[in-house]
Amino acid sequence: MPTSRRSAAPDTSGRGATFSISDLAREFALTTRAIRFYEDCGLVTPRRNGRARIYGERERVRIKLILRGKRLGLALAEIRELLDLYEVARNERAQISKFLALLADRRARLLQQKEDIDAVLAEIDGIERDCRRRLKEEEPGNRDGATKSAPRGAGLRRGPRLGGV
Repeated sequence: MPTSRRSAAPDTSGRGATFSISDLAREFALTTRAIRFYEDCGLVTPRRNGRARIYGERERVRIKLILRGKRLGLALAEIRELLDLYEVARNERAQISKFLALLADRRARLLQQKEDIDAVLAEIDGIERDCRRRLKEEEPGNRDGATKSAPRGAGLRRGPRLGGV
């Protein structure tokens, strides 16, 4: 979470507080390289003073929104759509509607991933149970195991059944 600590320089141009790339990197616990990457992607557009990047409140808010979108698992392209909408929307209705659509899509993708993960975990559980059962059958002194009549080590060559794999 970003800290409220920032070293805003006074701006004599009347545009408000300005920040260096280091200021924003420190505030949002980012690397300067990450901020430059966002600039390369067109997500933030600092002013320049020679080679120095000068960030204003607009870029600071955009970085905050980028990080919020990333926490939600949105792709940078989706974040860009929201940021662009933020720039042109005079009312919040279009912005909120778009955000709700992105959230619904993200929720659907996460639920599908959860179902996929649950299916894989169930398969792993079954394979694990089968392997443990087979190890128990192979234990010395196991009188009721079916492997007693098989030659020593015969069950090991075959390998565990991997659930159709």
